[in-house]
Amino acid sequence: MSKSDLPTLLVVEDDEGLQRQLKWAYEGYEVVIAGNRKEAIDLLRLHEPAVVTLDLGLPPDPDGTTEGFATLQEILALKPDTKVIVASGHGARESALKAIALGAYDFYRKPVDIDDLGLIVGRAFHLHEIEAENRRLEEETGESQTVLGSIVSASPEMLKVAHTIERVASADVSVMLLGASGTGKELLAKAVHEQSPRKDGQFIAINCAAIPENLLEAELFGYERGAFTGAVKTTEGKIELAQGGTLFLDEVGDIPLPLQVKLLRFLQERVIERIGGRKPIDVDTRIVCATHRDLDAMCAEGTFREDLYYRLAEIVVPIPPLAQRTGDAVLLARYFVAKYAKDLGRKLNGLGPDAVEAIDEYGWPGNVRELENRVKRAVIMSDGKHVSAADLDLQSGADDDGSASPINLRAAREIADRKAIRQALTRTENNISSAAKLLGISRPTLYDLLKQYKLSA
Repeated sequence: MSKSDLPTLLVVEDDEGLQRQLKWAYEGYEVVIAGNRKEAIDLLRLHEPAVVTLDLGLPPDPDGTTEGFATLQEILALKPDTKVIVASGHGARESALKAIALGAYDFYRKPVDIDDLGLIVGRAFHLHEIEAENRRLEEETGESQTVLGSIVSASPEMLKVAHTIERVASADVSVMLLGASGTGKELLAKAVHEQSPRKDGQFIAINCAAIPENLLEAELFGYERGAFTGAVKTTEGKIELAQGGTLFLDEVGDIPLPLQVKLLRFLQERVIERIGGRKPIDVDTRIVCATHRDLDAMCAEGTFREDLYYRLAEIVVPIPPLAQRTGDAVLLARYFVAKYAKDLGRKLNGLGPDAVEAIDEYGWPGNVRELENRVKRAVIMSDGKHVSAADLDLQSGADDDGSASPINLRAAREIADRKAIRQALTRTENNISSAAKLLGISRPTLYDLLKQYKLSA
């Protein structure tokens, strides 16, 4: 094995004699030495070592610990998964407690015993390797990039939606999800249910736009035997089936006005009557609804009851379209390629570079549903080892999503920087070196930007 293939150990130590001793003591590692904080951070960025041994007594405070602790914090801010082993003879107990509290992997009291320290270093490398493998497996299954348990996303826009849903799920209020078709409103409605105290009850969904007007009332409220021709037995409606659980009314804006009156009465009194029935039935269910329609405009036009709207919209959660979810299109595409390749028995190695670029630039008017359909078709039709842009029937050329640009130049640059960095990290699967190359900047500059904008790789 060449030296370049060895795992890198960064030793941060200002004592030159100890530097030489440590330099040659560790077999099986490429040892790099730093004598102060600046050198340590420069070497951290250059080599990205898995393990660091850190002396707390660094210049300009060689007899104290302030510079050492500052170095520890900066290392972990830049590379949180680094295993830092702190060594010090200054107030050992207090220093050890503080070091561990700040995130150090372990503490070793000076004077250094090379053999003992070597065992700690070896364990640290082993643990780092296990954690890295777990992260890799999580990324392959998508588990590390999901929100609310099952929704694949890493965009700040959807994280905000997830945070809102987590907060409102425990409150027994009606929730309205507003968003275009294909944005995943039913998945989010299920998340409201699964995060709520009603999770042990049933989640019942009904698409109000998919059922003819003359049948929708029977679907919602149920009917008694003989209530109309064909009613050969008493049948519970969707509202009744959701007793103790959650009822999801998809495309609620398509409910006809006469039925809106009956739904409003249920929401006010929590009592229903089946068609042809005379007996009131108490029902305890939570309502979550969704629509792509402009209900405010419909209320103004008189096609949707304003009092019903306010009953349904106790909490309103806007769902951003896929084009406004930074990096999610490529992330979802990779997830769908893996899923359908497995389901359909196709041997594919993911997305080709041209496919990643085309997905990132396309406007996705049909949102996640369109993306999933295109990927499924591409997996079936692909002849190569990777899904290509041609397989997806996409070409390069970004679509304008029509979003307004900020007037403030500093704000505009920050938004552009954040978007470019997230896209680069998504395209390169969080590889810092490749992302920096794609962005046309150095690795240290990218690290500085990640720190400045509080982004994680």
